[in-house]
Amino acid sequence: MNRNWTEGTDRVLDFITSIKWDGLPGAVQHQSRRCLLDLMSVLVAGRRTPVGDIMAAVACDQFPGDQATILVSGERVSALGATLANGFAQNALDIDDGYRRVKGHPGAASLPALLAALELIGSCTGVELLTTLVVGYEIGIRAGLIRHAVYPTYHSSGSWGAVASAAVAGRLMGLERAHLREALGTAEYHAPIAPMMKGIDVPCMGKDSLGWGNMTGLASVFMAQRGFTGVEPLFSDAPEKEWLTGLGRQYEILNLYFKPYAACRWAQPAVAGCLKLVQENRLKLEDLERVKVRTFAAAASLTREPPQNTEEAQYNLAFPVAAALIDGAVGPAQVLPPRLFDRDILDLAGRLEVEVAQEFEDRFPAKAIAAVEITTRNGNRYDSGAVEARWEPPDTLPSDEELKEKSMWLTAPVLGRSQAHELLDLIWKFDEAADARELIRLAVAR
Repeated sequence: MNRNWTEGTDRVLDFITSIKWDGLPGAVQHQSRRCLLDLMSVLVAGRRTPVGDIMAAVACDQFPGDQATILVSGERVSALGATLANGFAQNALDIDDGYRRVKGHPGAASLPALLAALELIGSCTGVELLTTLVVGYEIGIRAGLIRHAVYPTYHSSGSWGAVASAAVAGRLMGLERAHLREALGTAEYHAPIAPMMKGIDVPCMGKDSLGWGNMTGLASVFMAQRGFTGVEPLFSDAPEKEWLTGLGRQYEILNLYFKPYAACRWAQPAVAGCLKLVQENRLKLEDLERVKVRTFAAAASLTREPPQNTEEAQYNLAFPVAAALIDGAVGPAQVLPPRLFDRDILDLAGRLEVEVAQEFEDRFPAKAIAAVEITTRNGNRYDSGAVEARWEPPDTLPSDEELKEKSMWLTAPVLGRSQAHELLDLIWKFDEAADARELIRLAVAR
């Protein structure tokens, strides 16, 4: 490995401090708006979850202040408190974007810290916020690649996302280059090194440690401002120089997947296969006799036990498949009470059969694939064939209209349709916004 290749960190600092909106390719500019719309919609919807309520209360109790806003409910707390609460809400429904090679969520890894930094500096333009969001994606993805290469354990998104949070907060707050280097190293050193599979095997509210990761990144900026020194950032440990030499030329933000369902990405190929069969054959609940899923080992390892809470419903294979077959959707309504405890969904989930298919296992994690076979009560058998999760790069990404529909689906029940439309319209033309704080105002329920 290229340990102490300090040029790697220098390249990262160059990128963070010098990137300009006008220098971004048009496709990247457009993708930044798509990502911001998706992330803000997910955050708004996630605030109406049990973990969203808990962390808002913790922030109000333990992080008092008047620096930044807990979204939707509108409480004012310290910047660290708002980042913590919004960070947990950001990933509460597990319906935010991801990047397959780091098995995590690069957008959610830095947006909450970016929003708090926005309020700390008072104001900036929409262009500056979008440009900094691109920084978060590009730095976060590369930090995730290096983290997993150097320490080959499946780490949570917060473990590398803390570095991305320090990058975006440091850039927006105008941190000097030397201090920014210390902030990146400090964020890496204090990041939540959470064992991801432990939180999947026994689902809990810790999720992807994104709340703590965002807060760690912002705190590292505050510490660096006051002279705190950190380790040499992990970019100097990069085993593949190309990951960093491509900064500013190869934009990984274009290689994200998006999520149409509030469930673990590993379960989503099976969900897509079920919906395909139901729609093509007009199947109804009373028709279903047997449902069998063939998939890769990681997906097969997801629990099939009846969920007792929102997290158990998301890190589950049987529940989202059954919910999709009955409701035709897997969203906030399905993974929150009372639908979470619906007898028909739980009964169907209890009859699901799962098998590991070697041909799908061989293609994971580059591809996440499943096949669904449904047998009806009259003996007919339907097979989906090999199905990928929806909205995968490069061929099945959502259209702009599909992302707008997802945004309204998530935000209208929380903000009301009128305000949800205002938020959507603002973000879609955010490069024209004179004051980026309007984003926060429209994400607080009237």
